[in-house]
Amino acid sequence: MRVLIVKTSSMGDVLHTLPALTDAAKAIPGIHFDWVVEENFAQIPGWHPAVSNVIPVAIRRWRKSWFSSAVRAERAAFRRRLRSERYDAVIDAQGLVKSAALVTHHAKGVRHGFDWRSAREPLATLFYQRRHSVPKNQHAVERTRELFAKSLGYQKPAEQGDYAISSHFAGLNLTDEKKYAVFLHATTREDKHWPEEHWRELIALMGPTGLKIKLPWGAPHEEERARRLAEGFKYAEVLPKLDLESIARILAGAKFVVSVDTGLSHLAAALDCPNITLYGPTDPGLIGGYGKHQIACRAQGGELKKLSVTLLSQAIKNFLS
Repeated sequence: MRVLIVKTSSMGDVLHTLPALTDAAKAIPGIHFDWVVEENFAQIPGWHPAVSNVIPVAIRRWRKSWFSSAVRAERAAFRRRLRSERYDAVIDAQGLVKSAALVTHHAKGVRHGFDWRSAREPLATLFYQRRHSVPKNQHAVERTRELFAKSLGYQKPAEQGDYAISSHFAGLNLTDEKKYAVFLHATTREDKHWPEEHWRELIALMGPTGLKIKLPWGAPHEEERARRLAEGFKYAEVLPKLDLESIARILAGAKFVVSVDTGLSHLAAALDCPNITLYGPTDPGLIGGYGKHQIACRAQGGELKKLSVTLLSQAIKNFLS
């Protein structure tokens, strides 16, 4: 059985889809998936053993110059590749008009998706041939698992979902494995940031543990923040700019992770890394870290600056013990 998945972004959403593939692979032996995903996240689907082909799409980049000759040529090539295969099922797990119109609509196969009440954007359901009711009042991982089960005709397992990607990073022979922690300090929304003075206070408290603190970053302003956080601490390391595969390898070897609400926090969860995630305005019950060894710390009133360093240090002590 061959199935096409349409789940293009964001990083957390892409990662949240992986347990549904694991369910399907157990329920339907020999099933294979192709996956349409934004080019920035194209490394992720290939980590799952049930994915045969990853089909990158560049909607985010294309819309900056939609009608340029280069972009028109890329879009045409993408449609040709998409139409070159016929699938037993096409599952649109995105639930957005944009992805449904530009991707799902052009795929060959019976098109499945959320129904009108379940989709993030109800008009997207006009592009589906089979529409499934999936309650919204559950975690995003469970919603996607239910959508796959209803689309492919099996019972959703009762146990916690399995991302099935940690084995991809096993046996890395890291010389400093479990001798460091990773602090994921960078996120896009201002109200999801934890104050820099809190990060520095937490880094200072890590000195007696003997652990190194690794600080990744993605954009230049995030690198500047990482350098400010590390200043004066010999055991704090600002990492070079890394691709997702390299960051995943570092997360996989960490003793624990402390993170704000960001895509890399979901990657830590997918890798079964002990992870303390700091939440302000978002509800971790619906889109928070899903998996083993995940602790959600939510700030009172949604103001992340009110989340105390003392609370975080106590949670870290629990991990270290």
